[in-house]
Amino acid sequence: MYDVETRKRALALIAQGCSLNSASQRTGISRAAIREWRSRIEPLRLLPGEASPCPRCLPSPRLPDDAAAYAYLLGLYLGDGCVSPHPRGGFYLRIVCDDNWPGLIDKCREAVMAVCPGDSISVLQRQGCVSVNSYSRHWPCLFPQHGPGKKHERPITLESWQQTVIDTHPWEFVRGLIHSDGCRITNWTTRISGGESKRYEYPRYFFTNSSVDILRLFTDTLDRLGVEWRAARNTRTARNVSVARRASVALMDAHVGPKF
Repeated sequence: MYDVETRKRALALIAQGCSLNSASQRTGISRAAIREWRSRIEPLRLLPGEASPCPRCLPSPRLPDDAAAYAYLLGLYLGDGCVSPHPRGGFYLRIVCDDNWPGLIDKCREAVMAVCPGDSISVLQRQGCVSVNSYSRHWPCLFPQHGPGKKHERPITLESWQQTVIDTHPWEFVRGLIHSDGCRITNWTTRISGGESKRYEYPRYFFTNSSVDILRLFTDTLDRLGVEWRAARNTRTARNVSVARRASVALMDAHVGPKF
């Protein structure tokens, strides 16, 4: 599976007049793969009459038109999403959403439609969850973090244009991460007051992920927003971040809130 930049380099050599043999030798990519990209699934060439050309494939790449929706969708993708190739060309974006939160399923669909308007979208019921699916030739352009294997087993870094989107819409990014791999819960404890044991409840946010890189993206964004956090107890398969300070929880409540 080759990323979009690798394809661009190979197709650029063809556009400059290189033969398939020469392009294959210079890039290490098979002639068959380059021939297929050129003739069938090339992501750089816009189809005549295409309703929503990819903003990253234009001669002068630009940010997604709805950057706020993209920041939210990026958070969902890093938490519970994947991009996979279609056997006949193009790609599927899949975001898995829990059945318990129908409002989030709607928000996910709205974000997908805002980022790639006009592309196909479907919601497939699974056991205990739904998969929001969207087909497009351009999902790898919009989510260059895709690749073989699990996210926590490979480096996850943002491109500069993605960081620009997050810097502009940090709360949307945090909301997407919390809505995928986070939660808002109510903890409780007991204290002795006036000789009696009384129960006290307090809210807190958790974010859980197995990728150190994704956790760092989350905590770095919280730092820029002035949200205090701390590392919570880890399991053998995942790491946890907790937001429990009253002022920080209030900030999260104002901009993120519980799942719905």
